[in-house]
Amino acid sequence: MTTPAGVQRIEILSERSLARGIPGKRSFEMNHLGAKAASVSVRAALFLFFTLALAPLSAPAQTPGVTDNSILIGSCAALDGPAHFLGKETVMGATTYLHSVNDEGGVFGRKVQLLAFDDSYDPDKAPACFKRMMKEGVFALGFFVGTPTAKVYVPMAQDEKVPVVGLFTGAQMLYEPLKRYIINVRASYYDETREQVDRLWDANMRRIGVIYQDDAFGRTVLDGVRLALQKHNASPVALGAFARNSVDVDSALKDVMAAHPQAVIMVGPYAPVVAIVKTAHASGWRPQFLTVSFVGTEEFIKEAGPDAEGTIITQVVPPYDRTDYTTVNLYRKYLEKYYPDTPPSFVSLEGFVDAMVLVEGLKRAGKDLNREKFIAAIESIHEMNIGMGSKLVLDYGPTDHKGFDSVYPTVVKNGQAALLTNWSALGK
Repeated sequence: MTTPAGVQRIEILSERSLARGIPGKRSFEMNHLGAKAASVSVRAALFLFFTLALAPLSAPAQTPGVTDNSILIGSCAALDGPAHFLGKETVMGATTYLHSVNDEGGVFGRKVQLLAFDDSYDPDKAPACFKRMMKEGVFALGFFVGTPTAKVYVPMAQDEKVPVVGLFTGAQMLYEPLKRYIINVRASYYDETREQVDRLWDANMRRIGVIYQDDAFGRTVLDGVRLALQKHNASPVALGAFARNSVDVDSALKDVMAAHPQAVIMVGPYAPVVAIVKTAHASGWRPQFLTVSFVGTEEFIKEAGPDAEGTIITQVVPPYDRTDYTTVNLYRKYLEKYYPDTPPSFVSLEGFVDAMVLVEGLKRAGKDLNREKFIAAIESIHEMNIGMGSKLVLDYGPTDHKGFDSVYPTVVKNGQAALLTNWSALGK
């Protein structure tokens, strides 16, 4: 099958077929747009196509993507481009959990296959990627990255009545109005910005500016900030915008600096957010910087270096050093087992949890699997302790497709994102 222009398909074979005799490594077979196939370690892989089942697909079943021995899940994510860290980590985390499920026999004897294609965080590439998933005959979709692309995928999935589980975005359009085939796991950007603004307000930091990516992602987070401030009869003291997939933030920074805010909420993936803090600090300006979970915490810290220190980042999963939480412990255990050279991250932990929700739905739907039973099965999950602390209890229903509502605020200290428990010390 040929690949549409702008869509890159990169293939990873199973560990047993590709990594024999290579202890401590998993090899990837890359095959994209005529490029030569090459094997690389997980740390060096730029694009991924995960095939998790060991058995080949049998003849097409009545339900797309479901055979006697496999279930095919499709993904379109940012595996290339300036947000590639987010896509790679999301898919890696999901794959980590699915490998563990398959090694235990799968779901009712079916191994779960994950087919991931690159969309480069580019909404113009999204239609081709979605159409390719439909041609592949996937049962469901999952582990997408970003609001601009989600705005394209969501209506297409709704039209095709294909379930989508786990999107690495907290855009409000995913939740309101209810969309039957869209299953969200994470808390929303409104949840994140409400936590940020309310805690800043409590700390008497009330002059708040926003520097945001000028697209659907940036604007939905900005809307969240505005709504949170409205509760306090306030509004942002200054706004600055920059283009998506760009690190040209000077104009946006200048616009906000002129208003002298005490705190600045930055909205973007790691590259432009790094540019903001570095440029600001170089000029001697050090407000309290904050950003949301989409930033990609580890990559932001790595690229910003000392300039990341003190930045507040709201997270939608607990810190991955909280191994007292059952699911965090499992994530660390399986990541070490299947990808021993890959460090943990907030993003891959979120992908891991997304895959847990998908598999829980598959189990509850029963052996006679179809898409409608799967949606009903997800909706049957009520007040489920998923092993990530009392703040994150999974709850769905026929009128609620949003799994979690709470967030974990963290602050960068000594090159690590640590839980932030004392906001009152800010600004002192």
